[in-house]
Amino acid sequence: MAVQKILQLGDPALYEITEEVQESEMHRYRMVIADMHDTVMDFRLKHGFGRAIAAPQIGINKRLVYMFINEPRVFVNPVLSDFDRQMLTIWDNCLSFPFLSVKVKRHAACTIDYFDIKWSRKSERLEGELSELLQHEVDHLDGILAIQRAVDTKAFAVRGHEQYDK
Repeated sequence: MAVQKILQLGDPALYEITEEVQESEMHRYRMVIADMHDTVMDFRLKHGFGRAIAAPQIGINKRLVYMFINEPRVFVNPVLSDFDRQMLTIWDNCLSFPFLSVKVKRHAACTIDYFDIKWSRKSERLEGELSELLQHEVDHLDGILAIQRAVDTKAFAVRGHEQYDK
């Protein structure tokens, strides 16, 4: 278990589409998941935010997401579907560009299907902040960064200087 270097905006590996994890190789990724935990916790200490990380952000080209909100959660091969038509406009931030916020639109709710760390198939309905967070993380697995979802060319701010719509 170790803190890993987080790939930063501009690194071509962040734009690659990841490969699915196979059940037979899951044992190989237990240490990666522990590293993802350590990396998120370290990032939180240094930057004061950070709820989740996708494997490609630490250079692992696999469909893995680690999230820590009150407790650790792992999403293996997540697939989003059943998107709500209602959209949320939010200031999104990312571990791969910690000093930049991007105004994006995300679905207010969606369904996520995935395997957990024990390879049990799971499905749940996500709403609000959890919906937008996992849309962000699954985008990473598809080689898409929040900057590519910006609502317009003025939708960028240095973190801490976001101008929220009233």
